[in-house]
Amino acid sequence: MFKLSSLLAAAVLSTAAHAQAPAGGAATGAPPAPAAPATTAAPTPPDNAREKEADTCIRTKIWAGYDQGWAVRNATSAKLGAGEHRVYVITLEAGLEYKLIACGDKGVSDLDLVLHDATGKEVARDTTPDREPSVSFTAPKTESYYLAVFAAKLNPGVTTGGVATAVTYK
Repeated sequence: MFKLSSLLAAAVLSTAAHAQAPAGGAATGAPPAPAAPATTAAPTPPDNAREKEADTCIRTKIWAGYDQGWAVRNATSAKLGAGEHRVYVITLEAGLEYKLIACGDKGVSDLDLVLHDATGKEVARDTTPDREPSVSFTAPKTESYYLAVFAAKLNPGVTTGGVATAVTYK
């Protein structure tokens, strides 16, 4: 389990470290170290294929939602390793019902969604151990919220999973 404050602190630290690192990645300006020799491994799909699989899944869910009166606020995709996350800032309007949905590719075995309000308080969480989480939430007031997408578990031998997320409302 993770807390939003830890996620935000890690994002700030990561951004600060990236901003301070000179081109070439070393403080001395020296060129980066040579890459380690390649090892033979089972072929894996290209990263964009993983995102495409997740994107196809989320688009299918979005289209099915249109028939039930849902509209799309936004949708995005990313790659996540086991234990990695993305946090999205979204503005939800008071009184609207939201369905936050996500899809992981076949390499993802457990993908989680957690919604936090502007103060960092958890207000909704997906509790199912699957790769297609969903969270429903009615915003009590219009404000910014933080939606965390967390790759809790990948299948054995998989290092990166494609994930897609959408915010729908009615």
